Amino acid sequence: VQLVEFGGGVVQPGGSLRVTCQASGVLVTEHIMAWYRQPPGQERELVAEFTRDSNKNYADSVKGRFTIYRDSVKGTMSLQMNSLKEEDTAVYLCYLDRGWAAYWGQGTQVIVSS
Repeated sequence: VQLVEFGGGVVQPGGSLRVTCQASGVLVTEHIMAWYRQPPGQERELVAEFTRDSNKNYADSVKGRFTIYRDSVKGTMSLQMNSLKEEDTAVYLCYLDRGWAAYWGQGTQVIVSS
């Protein structure tokens, strides 16, 4: 299993950005998958996830602004981020849990700055 994130970058406050996780060696719709982020100097935190029943959960700080979705054909999971704030600045990491093993991507940097 390999997870590769892309799509990060620099955006102004109020702007939008989409980050995507390309998964190989696994079907994305069959497992728990999530986006985490790690702001500078802070601990890693859950942003959004697909549960084992494919329900979606969001951190309170991103509800109404971020949308998680995945594409079984492309083998991707994405996070659409709107109305970005400076406090959304972080490395965004893809996570997949198969039950007996868990995997992380290397992360993609998102910087929200004017």
